[in-house]
Amino acid sequence: MNFKTITASACIATQLFAGPAFAQQSTISDDVVKIGVLTDLAGLYSDLSGEGSVNAVRMAVEDFGGKVLGKPIEIIYADHQNKADVASAKAREWFDAQKVDMIADLVTSSTALAVVDIARQKNRIAIVNGAGSSRLTNEACTPNSVHYSWDTYALANGTANTIVKQGRDSWYFLTADYAFGHSLEKDASEVIKANNGKLAGASRHPLAASDFSSFLLQAQASGAQVIALANAGPDTVNSIKAAREFGITKSGKQSLAALLVTVNDIHSLGLEAGQGLYATEGFYWDLNDDTRKWSKRFFAKMKKMPNMIHAGVYSSTIHYLKAVQAAGTDDAGAVMKKMKEMPINDFFARNGRIREDGRMVHDMYLVQVKKPSESKTPWDYYNVKAVIPGEQAYQPLSASKCPLVKK
Repeated sequence: MNFKTITASACIATQLFAGPAFAQQSTISDDVVKIGVLTDLAGLYSDLSGEGSVNAVRMAVEDFGGKVLGKPIEIIYADHQNKADVASAKAREWFDAQKVDMIADLVTSSTALAVVDIARQKNRIAIVNGAGSSRLTNEACTPNSVHYSWDTYALANGTANTIVKQGRDSWYFLTADYAFGHSLEKDASEVIKANNGKLAGASRHPLAASDFSSFLLQAQASGAQVIALANAGPDTVNSIKAAREFGITKSGKQSLAALLVTVNDIHSLGLEAGQGLYATEGFYWDLNDDTRKWSKRFFAKMKKMPNMIHAGVYSSTIHYLKAVQAAGTDDAGAVMKKMKEMPINDFFARNGRIREDGRMVHDMYLVQVKKPSESKTPWDYYNVKAVIPGEQAYQPLSASKCPLVKK
């Protein structure tokens, strides 16, 4: 298992983030604030998360000044291999032996669901950016966890809602057979039914499937107008490529809806294959001057543009460190209180806020993949079609199943 330790540089001045709390008598456990990045370093989602997320945390710590309340910030990271048991074991080791204060990233919903519960048990903090299951702020919500960048409810509410309202109202799902895929199919199905659409069926495929032919042939035979891909990363890319090879969309009677697509997927897929796809994103590198400025810094280190996971990891790490500073301690309860009190205003989110269910509410973006002729520069992949206000993008608290929500 890949496991490394980095001591963040303290050479950058701390005045940028310093405030009144800096002068308080601080109570930092073990005289260090330790952040653990638990991610997929070599597997299916390593391009979407992985080293990019580690780099995003490193950038955040460096920009913060390398210290908080006069104490050093340390980063460790490990590969959870997209396995809940591996993630659970590493989280327990980090909390018990390594004295980690906060675990970041957590791509793959099964690993995130396992780790947020351990964070609750150990009274530490887990901030989820990579995983998407809306269960994380419903049945599985905890007082110690935050779901930051996106979730399956917001993706369904953006992409599926747009397509079904265009008149393509019969849907067949090709779903990754684990927590994320199940949540995405469920949330999208509810949007479709609410708009009087029809569900023609579903096929479940294993994570990192090697062959999508049988699943796509079932989808084709269903006669559904839309084949919805409730998967992610290479599974989504390979599903789209296979559908093109089989000529499934050539007749125009059936179309694909990729419910989770990132700029990295389009880079792998190519505009020729991806053109016209709708997606719902929490971030786009070319959105404005602030997103471009940060993204170019990220690109200089990683040689690829960031996606909403990478940007969210950076933003949430900065927010966590500001909360530690404001609380005058790294105690989980005090820090979480500050995180929920303090608004989030940066290149990732404007007037973002963390609700009692742990959901960070911020605007989402409905985008459409450009035609090759529309793209003017490398990584110029999206036309932003609409801004979805955070209060509309995410599940309302009135529908929440989180026991922390007072009704």
